[in-house]
Amino acid sequence: MPSDEVLPPMTLFITAYNEEAVVDEKMRNSLALDYPKEKLTILWVTDGSTDSTNDRLAAWEEATVLFQPKRQGKTAAMNRGVKLVKTPIIVFTDANTTLNKEALREIARAFVDPYVGCVAGEKRIDVHDSDNAASGGEGLYWKYESTLKSLDDRMSSAAGAAGELFAIRRHLYKRMPADTLLDDFILSLRIVMQGFKIAYCRDAYAIERGSADMHEEQKRKVRIAAGGLQAIWRLRPLLNPFRYGIFSFQYVSHRVLRWSITPVMLFLLLPLNILLLAYQLHPVCYAVLLALQLLFYLAGLQGYALAKKNIKNKLLFVPYYFLFMNVNVIKGMAYLYRRKGDGGGAWEKARRAET
Repeated sequence: MPSDEVLPPMTLFITAYNEEAVVDEKMRNSLALDYPKEKLTILWVTDGSTDSTNDRLAAWEEATVLFQPKRQGKTAAMNRGVKLVKTPIIVFTDANTTLNKEALREIARAFVDPYVGCVAGEKRIDVHDSDNAASGGEGLYWKYESTLKSLDDRMSSAAGAAGELFAIRRHLYKRMPADTLLDDFILSLRIVMQGFKIAYCRDAYAIERGSADMHEEQKRKVRIAAGGLQAIWRLRPLLNPFRYGIFSFQYVSHRVLRWSITPVMLFLLLPLNILLLAYQLHPVCYAVLLALQLLFYLAGLQGYALAKKNIKNKLLFVPYYFLFMNVNVIKGMAYLYRRKGDGGGAWEKARRAET
């Protein structure tokens, strides 16, 4: 672990819109982090907030607040706020998350490697026995996602960072279009495009509650899927394996396919299976495959029915949540098409489960 003398100055960068309910908790958590106080700046960008977020922040002399009345969205707030940052490292985190005490020191240790331009922390969902199906599903998904990121990191570089906790070298920040939907993903991968890697750090993590319910979780998934499709176009140079080598394979297999053709092909498998069976091509083989597909969909429907009653059954919830995610990718395509030409980055955030 780097000593206090060699630790780099950092800015904890928090964008917030109407976060009065979590301001005090976030400030207490930020001040409790194990990092030299003289080397840590806590910056809040609160564009457009109409509640008491700014009033609450005014009570914390340790917080630097950048506010403008007009709401332009998170990406515009980041573009504006980064101009004020003087430290070599920026740590982005959400207002509704809590960081582990050692997070910033772990991030600093990862940046000792000069080839690391971005450090992706781990996102963890705080799930309780009394929580709803959305929280349980989100928790399972992020355990899976964390495993993939760890494996990607071991191969060459993590394929993106989550906005709950990630850090970059200040000079690598590139201004993003204000209508960017997945600012964390695009910002982190643009750093890869500059010749640096994204290090995945399990020991620096952010904890947040899951979505309040499946309707709120759907809003998140649709937006993420739309942002993924937007990112595929804006990051298209990464599709070139002659320039980015093994990372192109990681990016395509982990991200591009997930947000483009895979969900469409998944739902085409069933009618294709029926068509092949109707033509009597290897009838036994395709009959078995059809039965397995129908069994999977029935399990998903049963998982959905139980989730509606807030009854948890992990065996049935996994197929339900898998189908739920893929349906929302298709909805994300429609969402992206509808907002074409909108030009804005503001969006309705999903409600989180109560603590």
